[in-house]
Amino acid sequence: MAAAQFTTANVSGRGLPIFEGLKPSTVKMAAFVPLRPGLSQRSFRPLVVKAATVIAPKYTSIKPLADRVLVKVKEAEEKSIGGILLPSSAQTKPQSGEVVAVGEGKMVGKNKVEISVKPGAQVVYSKYAGTELEFNGSNHLLLKEDDIVGILETDDIKDLKPLNERILIKVAEAEEQTAGGLLLTEASKQKPSIGTVVAVGPGALDSEGKRKPLSVSAGDTVMYSKYAGNEFKGKDGSDYIALRASDVMAVLS
Repeated sequence: MAAAQFTTANVSGRGLPIFEGLKPSTVKMAAFVPLRPGLSQRSFRPLVVKAATVIAPKYTSIKPLADRVLVKVKEAEEKSIGGILLPSSAQTKPQSGEVVAVGEGKMVGKNKVEISVKPGAQVVYSKYAGTELEFNGSNHLLLKEDDIVGILETDDIKDLKPLNERILIKVAEAEEQTAGGLLLTEASKQKPSIGTVVAVGPGALDSEGKRKPLSVSAGDTVMYSKYAGNEFKGKDGSDYIALRASDVMAVLS
């Protein structure tokens, strides 16, 4: 029996999903089947896979239910701060957008809690949250309110207004040298898990739907879990992280 022959010629690297910018992408794949005599690679049509759910044009609106929020995603930056064009692989996946519609809220105990963001607000959300949608020719995200990190009142992350039990922290600078005075290379610098609290949210909801104040305040120097939260770069070049209060391990003084 003749050995089975497989081909990967029809797999297009350019069609692989690109997460930067949440731009709808396609993956072109050919079925991997043995080629029989007389059949060419052109006999197989590529399979097209959409990364985002496409809403048909006949639907003109989306109404989120319960505590869900519909966000129109901000386009990915195509240039660096210095004006250099970025390839798709280097473009930062956006974590911000404009609230388009909100649900009616949720029940906590016997009380109904309304959603704390309104249509038109500019928000920042968790990196891998929600369901991606292509609607009215634009990229959208349908997510829960709890996946929203905070409201952007300016275009700089340092002015983020955290929601619920989230905290915004300005990360401390990495140590440039060891205790013995040896200079550290960029690769050997330890990622800091200490920073200064810039802003805090109103607190988490208790079983009755009331807010519980957080145990840290703006100005506190804190230590937090090393791999927690969402990291951001401020316009001043400083590093910021937004995380939940439960990820803060200690207050330093």
